[in-house]
Amino acid sequence: MIGISKLYCGAVEASDPLRYGRKAGRLPSHLLQFSIDKKPVVVWNVGRRCNLRCMHCYSQSRNEEYAGELTTEEGKNLIDDLAEFGSPVLLFSGGEPLMRPDIFELIGHARSKRIRAVLSTNGTLIRADTAAELKKMDLSYVGISLDGLRDTHDRFRGVDGAFDLALEGLRNCKKAGIKVGLRFTISRRNVHDIRGIFRLIRDEDIPRVCFYHLVYSGRGSRLVADDLDHAETRAVVDLLIDETKALFSAGMPKEVLTVDNHADGVYLYLRLLKEDPKRASQVLDLLKMNGGNSSGHGIGCVSWDGEVYADQFWRHYSFGNVRKRRFSEIWSDTSHPVMARLKEKKLHVTGRCAGCRYLDLCGGNFRVRAEALTGDLWASDPACYLTDEEIGIAEPVETA
Repeated sequence: MIGISKLYCGAVEASDPLRYGRKAGRLPSHLLQFSIDKKPVVVWNVGRRCNLRCMHCYSQSRNEEYAGELTTEEGKNLIDDLAEFGSPVLLFSGGEPLMRPDIFELIGHARSKRIRAVLSTNGTLIRADTAAELKKMDLSYVGISLDGLRDTHDRFRGVDGAFDLALEGLRNCKKAGIKVGLRFTISRRNVHDIRGIFRLIRDEDIPRVCFYHLVYSGRGSRLVADDLDHAETRAVVDLLIDETKALFSAGMPKEVLTVDNHADGVYLYLRLLKEDPKRASQVLDLLKMNGGNSSGHGIGCVSWDGEVYADQFWRHYSFGNVRKRRFSEIWSDTSHPVMARLKEKKLHVTGRCAGCRYLDLCGGNFRVRAEALTGDLWASDPACYLTDEEIGIAEPVETA
């Protein structure tokens, strides 16, 4: 995650994570990305079933029953292991996690073990009584997917009325006193709605929004042609920065982040070098603490059937199953060559990534995206929109 509000707008200083020793167990939630021990944040797809048909769904979910999901007892055993292992956050995802009958029991168990709990949902099932129940769970955050304004979102999600239901769910969370925000996956099909999303943030007083770059996984692998090109991506990141700055200038310091493309952090730093070199120095320190993409290291995924992946997009590489071995054992076992390389990824990336002067800030970006387009897990991430000159692998062009 690249926190535009944290970095560009100065909501976080380099001294802030240092005050807590950069230890995940001590850091407040908004500083976890700067931890030094990088215990994995775990995404648990508690079930595959979903009431929507999203065109970019990495789990390719449908509204039908799926066999083989972890039982309540198996889920609690997983949570117990994560707590002992020191995982700071458990993100309950799906499918649609609220379609799992025992979801409140599982969230409650995680909280009883002092694990921060986050819910990733499409929001359509959050009625007032559901929000009240979620409030009792003491969730750290509820992220509601909203991939555009009404018509765009309903097309993206494959169900008419999904936008209105999601917005109602967001309002119910706010009324219940739950920290809630939006999740927006960027593509050519919805990029025109980004300014409208910022208007919605103002109008509804939404505290947080995450803009996700497209990852080619699941049904999302069919949308490669809908991904932005490099020039379009740069323009969008500039727009996100400008809109975030406008919010802060208007006295509305909302939390705005981008996800799944760590080139954003470098781009933001390079922009600040021109605009505010003193702040750029602070941002450089924070980006070094962040360390870039940490799939297989600082973030992991457990699927509905217990398979363990480097992140939620890596479903063709399982490192084991929690029904046979504990997550902590699987995660710490580097006998699998891919897991071993992910622990020290910067030593193995090739192409532009290998020669990039900002490799320590980006961490080599997304390996899944590189493999999807090149067939090589360690090739350069094709979504990196920084120029050869910017990353230091080409001589600067002299101008008259």
